[in-house]
Amino acid sequence: MTRPTVYVVDDDDAVRRSLELFLRSHDMDVRGYLSGEAFLAGFKPVVPACVVVDVRMPEMDGLALQERLRWSGVPIIFLTGHATVPTAVRAMENGAVTFLEKPYDPQVLLARLHEAHTLHAQSAIEAARSAELRQRYGSLTQRQQEVCVRVVEGKPNKVIALELDLSEKTIELHRAKMMRRMGADSLAELVKMWVRINGRPDAG
Repeated sequence: MTRPTVYVVDDDDAVRRSLELFLRSHDMDVRGYLSGEAFLAGFKPVVPACVVVDVRMPEMDGLALQERLRWSGVPIIFLTGHATVPTAVRAMENGAVTFLEKPYDPQVLLARLHEAHTLHAQSAIEAARSAELRQRYGSLTQRQQEVCVRVVEGKPNKVIALELDLSEKTIELHRAKMMRRMGADSLAELVKMWVRINGRPDAG
């Protein structure tokens, strides 16, 4: 089983090293960085992972690093001795797992890291599933995609046939092939797939 990874970003060398030793003692793959710039220069997303970052750092602070990491989906825990209510609110609104003040409670930090790693692993699975479904949809012929959109919208074969100027029998054949390629055993399952790919049933 892959060990969970924790990226520790803190310009206080003593604090960072102490945290690294603590997390390694709990069987985590820990990688420490003195600055946000140094972290980003070598960052390669792994799953599951989490970033533990200080707020107040020279050049790039923790909130700026959080903005830069939005694309990655890696969860962030703020651990700081310079907490203010506006800063904490902004961090949480931007998706931080939690905002802890130094000195921190080790057990609380471990619990939040476990939560972050679990969420990251689950989101990675969901993303992979969505990518697989998009690939399946992309493998459909143009006609099958046209039929798929209308089936998801709840239109019967007769209406689809009129809209596409085809016979109802031809629509039935396209529909059957489309369902097989998508791996959907029912209309309800196809709709769930469509929502996962596009966000809503009528997103065609």
